Amino acid sequence: MNIADFKKKLNLDEVGRNMYQLVSELYPICRSITGNGFRQTLKMIKARVPLEIHEVPSGTPVFDWTVPKEWNINDAYVKNSKGERIIDFKKSNLHVVSYSTPIKAKMPLAELKQHLFTLPEHPDWIPYRTSYYNETWGFCLSHKQFLELKDEIYEVYIDASLEKGHLTYGEYFIKGQNTDEVLISCHACHPSLCNDNLSGVALVTFLAQCLSALSLRYSYRFLFIPGTIGSITWLCLNEAYVSKIKHGLVATLLGDTGHSAYKKSRQGNAEIDKAVMCMLKHSGLNYKILDFSPYGYDERQFCSPGFNLPVGCLMRTPHGQFPEYHTSADNLDFVKPKYLADSFFKYLAVFNILENNRKYLNQNPKCEPQLGKRGLYRLIGGQENAKLNELAMLWVLNLSDGSHSLLDIAERANLEFDLIKNAAAALLKHGLLEEL
Repeated sequence: MNIADFKKKLNLDEVGRNMYQLVSELYPICRSITGNGFRQTLKMIKARVPLEIHEVPSGTPVFDWTVPKEWNINDAYVKNSKGERIIDFKKSNLHVVSYSTPIKAKMPLAELKQHLFTLPEHPDWIPYRTSYYNETWGFCLSHKQFLELKDEIYEVYIDASLEKGHLTYGEYFIKGQNTDEVLISCHACHPSLCNDNLSGVALVTFLAQCLSALSLRYSYRFLFIPGTIGSITWLCLNEAYVSKIKHGLVATLLGDTGHSAYKKSRQGNAEIDKAVMCMLKHSGLNYKILDFSPYGYDERQFCSPGFNLPVGCLMRTPHGQFPEYHTSADNLDFVKPKYLADSFFKYLAVFNILENNRKYLNQNPKCEPQLGKRGLYRLIGGQENAKLNELAMLWVLNLSDGSHSLLDIAERANLEFDLIKNAAAALLKHGLLEEL
């Protein structure tokens, strides 16, 4: 079965429910860029997809970076003078600044405040903060709770370790008919945050499951990595092979109610850029196109000038453009099965375009061939679509000069890709085209 046939059989409600269920199962885990929480997450994904797990030792040089020490945490709290846990890691793993160094001490409120982070503009939310490359410690709490702190002595405890270990990432490869690859990457390092990026983790997991059962032209490589340092590490370890990557997408922010958005690759007019924009244009839904910038997610590493890979980022509401971003409000209520399913379907639609984007040569290039005597006007659609079908065939015949792909033709004709693809298939069947 190919992607187009699979799309027709999809039950999007069921897909959305299943993706949301995986998000729910992964939500409680305290993840960071290294450590056992990340491993536990990969283990749960591996129950669905046969991941290859890689462990890269701390201290390994990766271009201008170094694989950091491994961080693990067991417990953390701040107790008041009555011995009550007023900030409790076990109630929310966002309460602790990720990569906090261990501490056990007593201190006055004035000293403790130097290590506390809040969101005054959203007084009921807990912010998400990290300190990956600066050894310190801290706690996050709601601003409402912060204002209730009394001027007394507090007991501060973080039971964590920061020592030599490994950076872990997961990889899954589906071999297609040729060795050219489509790369799909997601960061799986955030703790209890759903849209950023358990939505991406769930989508990539289900994509890997589904595509593994289909007949594919391209090979597909799926990465579950820690943000930034994960893509840098993978690129460093696989530098000799990245030339095989012909198309790529970074999957993130895929479960909120906003419209889809696409951040183009550094190249700007790569085939992946054209494919995503074609899909969005004919989706019947609102969308936004963003130019590349060297700020964002792992596309900025894949698109760095030394690699310049054709990798874009297909998401919904971009980071920083919704108030719940990097807060406790990015929870299980914020993502919706309906929008997870919509994002999944759009990814499949993009891959369907890539799989079927070919070049042809018109075998009757001198004036139009007579389509009527071949029965082509009614072959690929009903009466209501006859004019569009005819127009699609005329565009395919006119631009099939060996230099235009079907995607180029769809873009030039302002027609849906599947309409152009079906027209080409009919013309090919009647000997009017030859595939190059």
